[in-house]
Amino acid sequence: MQVYSIIVSTDECLKKKLWEAHFKQDMVLQAPVILTFCADFNRFTKWCKLRNANAGYDNFLSFYTATIDALLAAQNVALAAEDKGLGICYLGTTTYMADELIDILRLPELVMPVTTIALGYPDEEPPLTDRLPLDGVVHYEVYTDYSADKINEIYREKENNPVYKKFVEENGKENLAQVFAEVRYKKEDNEFFSEKLLRTLKDQKFIK
Repeated sequence: MQVYSIIVSTDECLKKKLWEAHFKQDMVLQAPVILTFCADFNRFTKWCKLRNANAGYDNFLSFYTATIDALLAAQNVALAAEDKGLGICYLGTTTYMADELIDILRLPELVMPVTTIALGYPDEEPPLTDRLPLDGVVHYEVYTDYSADKINEIYREKENNPVYKKFVEENGKENLAQVFAEVRYKKEDNEFFSEKLLRTLKDQKFIK
């Protein structure tokens, strides 16, 4: 079904609007190309209607399916770009600001922005972002729930990282978990943006 679309943005005036929507992250202005990956059932639904087929994709399952398609496409673009020496940066602000991006990019009903990639040739080589150990995310045969000892083991390296220790100090918190849960991604913000996202999904006719 290939229910995704990619909006390629290079116009400086348009990118300025995208920069505003993406919390004024400078990579939006610095990168020559901004790619917005969208869950898109608009195209498929119109094809169905033109062929006298009963299209029933105005629902959450269809949004979820199209989101998977869009994210698979985005990651393949990221891998192909890096293979050619390009640099990429994912913008998580896409989900927070979906309604603004819909207006800027003129997305019709049944089209929803899912993720954004800033794309260009990098002028620096930053180190790779740290990741949890593999045994912290991989389960064999069935899901093995985490004991307190396992949680401590998985997060030990991250918590002892000087960069994160500085985050804890700067935010006046006791530990890194409090920085993430109470400062960076706090409950009030999650609830606010959840409600905002649900309203946008209704506006785009993915949920009733």
